[in-house]
Amino acid sequence: MRVPPEMFRFTSGERAELYVAILHAFGEANERLETTLGVDDVRTRLRSVGWLDSLDDKDLIEALGSLRDWKLLDVTQNHAENYRTADEYERRNLQYSLTRRGEAALAGVVHAMSVLASTGALQTAVLDAIADRLGELAAHLGDPAVPDRRIFSTLVELEGHLEALRGNTKQFNGALQRLLRAEGADQETFREVKAATVAYLQEFTTNLEQRAHAIANRIERVEDHGVALLHHRALIGAELPPTAGDDPGVAWMELRRTRWEGLRAWFSPVDGSVPRVQQLFVVARRAIIALLQVLDRITESRRRSTSAAADFRELARWFAAAPSEEDLHLLWSTAFGLGSARHAHLAHPDPELVSSSARWTDAPPVEVSALLRSSGRTERFSRTGRVRDVTAVKATRVERARAERAALKVAWDRLDTGGGIRLSQFELLDHDVLERLLDLLGRALATAPDRHGAHRAGTGDGRVEILLKPPAAHRVQAVIRTPRGVFTSPDYDVEIRTAGGRPARRSPGAAEGTAAG
Repeated sequence: MRVPPEMFRFTSGERAELYVAILHAFGEANERLETTLGVDDVRTRLRSVGWLDSLDDKDLIEALGSLRDWKLLDVTQNHAENYRTADEYERRNLQYSLTRRGEAALAGVVHAMSVLASTGALQTAVLDAIADRLGELAAHLGDPAVPDRRIFSTLVELEGHLEALRGNTKQFNGALQRLLRAEGADQETFREVKAATVAYLQEFTTNLEQRAHAIANRIERVEDHGVALLHHRALIGAELPPTAGDDPGVAWMELRRTRWEGLRAWFSPVDGSVPRVQQLFVVARRAIIALLQVLDRITESRRRSTSAAADFRELARWFAAAPSEEDLHLLWSTAFGLGSARHAHLAHPDPELVSSSARWTDAPPVEVSALLRSSGRTERFSRTGRVRDVTAVKATRVERARAERAALKVAWDRLDTGGGIRLSQFELLDHDVLERLLDLLGRALATAPDRHGAHRAGTGDGRVEILLKPPAAHRVQAVIRTPRGVFTSPDYDVEIRTAGGRPARRSPGAAEGTAAG
């Protein structure tokens, strides 16, 4: 794409602020459905957009002429007015309006300023909104009674959320990389900003893979109905106006296909490459590690006024400035302590082997502890401490683990329905069993429903599987009582099976009642 050279010429030069203010004045008039402005109208609009400097008619007409020469404004004569004087004819005859190039130039400046003012964001709400709109599109395509206008509006919302995700992600990633490279003088401020960024990234990456998987599943559901059908019905619902030139529907459909390919590239690429949302996850995790390392360095620098490298550089400067060799030896012994004789008081383990008249070079060596060099204290060896007897602790832990496994098995056995039942049939449950049931319900509801609206999930070890079907419209809520309170929820159709569970159908509520009794 080649941008016309005159398109943004108005943003430079001595009159750049005036040119921008004039275009903003025309943009404000367009929002009020006023397409043409005279010289007096332009002057009035300039005051409304914040231009308060003095401006005579000559400068204003020259500025309008420059914008016209750059094909940003168009000028026409107003033949519908009645002019009483020649001066009134000169002022009110010419009517200025924005051209398409002028509208594009104004939109470009507004967008550039908004990008400079914004920092971007990683919003899980946008991911949830994309998943919701995809689910609505899949449901609409499966129902011929849904009007095409509804499909069009849902598709536009989906594309808007995707564009917001892409724009905010790019801006936030740029700001994040600049933050990683920044080294500010105010360490306290930078420490707070980077710590808050780490918490922000950690919150965003939580359940990111699960959200991305749900979006990919709903993309496949929409494609099962046909993307071509989706775009065709959306085109009908768009109600594009007729034009004298080429059919606008061709370019509209091509734009829709491009944006759908962009959606797939983010969450489910056709070529099998890594989804961009996964790349975003990797970038976020790397940024968390880098920021934590920077925070460690800031904390370490605050804890210690200087570093070892700075100490050695200062010591090197002292060596370079020493006036004599004796001063060099004195500085060396002072800095590293090699001249001190901390071991002079040590005696040989067998004093009889050392003669009082022998020279020190002929005397047997004395072992010097490394602890004496580092801390000034000699090592003292005492009796080895007793090894703690952990037999009782191990037995307690084994018994506790055995009891937990037994309680878990009992809970799964009580929840095994042996077939499909209603959730209200769990009339009475122990609190621990209810917690297992809620965990299974949460896992099921977190997955995308199939074509029939059923949710299927299982535990991490694969031993328990749940199939959850939506309740009928006429059912009342299910009520499950526990010793700690009452749990209410929609009366789903639920089927729970465990590995090696009972094949026969039974009533868990009755079993609980018997056990409670």
